[in-house]
Amino acid sequence: MTGVDDPGAGEAGASRGGPLTGLVVLDLSRALAGPHAAMMLGDLGARVIKVEHPVGGDDSRGWGPPFVGPDEQPESTYFFSCNRNKESITLDLKDPVDADVLGRLVERADVLVENFRPGVLDRLGFSVAALHRRNRRLVILSITGFGHDGPEGDRSGYDQIAQGEAGLMSLTGAAPDQPTRVGVPIADLLAGMYGAYGAVAALHERAGTGLGTVVRTSLLAAVVGVHAFQGTRWTVAGEIPRAQGNHHPAISPYGAFTAADGVVQIAVGSEALWRRFAPLVGLDPEDPRFATNTQRVAHRDPLIAIIDEALSTAPSATWLPLLEQAGIPAGRVRTLDEVYAWDQTRSQGLLVDVVHPTAGSITLPGPPLRFDGSGTVTHRAPPTLGQHNESIREWLDRDAPR
Repeated sequence: MTGVDDPGAGEAGASRGGPLTGLVVLDLSRALAGPHAAMMLGDLGARVIKVEHPVGGDDSRGWGPPFVGPDEQPESTYFFSCNRNKESITLDLKDPVDADVLGRLVERADVLVENFRPGVLDRLGFSVAALHRRNRRLVILSITGFGHDGPEGDRSGYDQIAQGEAGLMSLTGAAPDQPTRVGVPIADLLAGMYGAYGAVAALHERAGTGLGTVVRTSLLAAVVGVHAFQGTRWTVAGEIPRAQGNHHPAISPYGAFTAADGVVQIAVGSEALWRRFAPLVGLDPEDPRFATNTQRVAHRDPLIAIIDEALSTAPSATWLPLLEQAGIPAGRVRTLDEVYAWDQTRSQGLLVDVVHPTAGSITLPGPPLRFDGSGTVTHRAPPTLGQHNESIREWLDRDAPR
């Protein structure tokens, strides 16, 4: 495991390494999209200060079970998933004293992340114009559900609603009449990823202009942004894609097949691969039904049946080595416990050990990026509510302009 933390490693503002070291991010967001974006910036070394309401804090602190830690202070594992590498300060933005603290934080920040509904920050006295009056270099990342304007821009955004409205559920599931949500809140996560990517681009622009800007994205935009070839099937070819289970709509054979003991996934993505794969399942590569990908897609159902019948004669432990020897991309369907126990997962630094103030030593899924030559990032546990109230205020007072 990488980035092992210790109880003394969480001093507010201490350098942790990484390409964004020295930058300060204010995370005013809640739930998942915004917190995920801010966490990504924290994973890269930025100092992330999470601003939470004194009563209850981030909504996701109450999302569970499961909870961990002592009964008098249970911590949500959902909250843990999107708030590593952050400090927490509690502020009531309707209180003038606390609003002043936020203003002082704004003056020292490089990025502000927010996912309020359009107009909320304006009513609190922190409009874009007001924020830039305090800090003209501030990059503002604003994430909404369905966009900041347009006829439905005022709708609140929740992941599953966005998955449905943005068409993703119509593409996912066993059949067209069984729309299915993705097993993680993918609209939120994608919006966070696009948001972090946009914030970094705006920081690069600021290096030349000296001015911050506003980066806007939404759950709707993020999902439409990953429609990929399914989108162009409609916009260019006029075909309406529909859910069709675990087989690729444009490549065959490519999907989940049934061995004697369970599922084996196989991806035959080229004609060269097909010529090597076909004999393994008793087929002539030149069979006129299957000789080209276009023909295989047209005859997908009988091809799947033939492959399933062949694979059913032996367990996956027999088939996977045979497929690997032939150079055919293939794999298992792992459960999450198997993924985190997998040596390959661990070799990529995808698990981090940290020490949480109340939950103790915990292991978290780690960041998906590594940078050669930029130093190892020391990771920190997600904060308890208001854990850094005093240290952040001390930092503001210590570094106040004279």
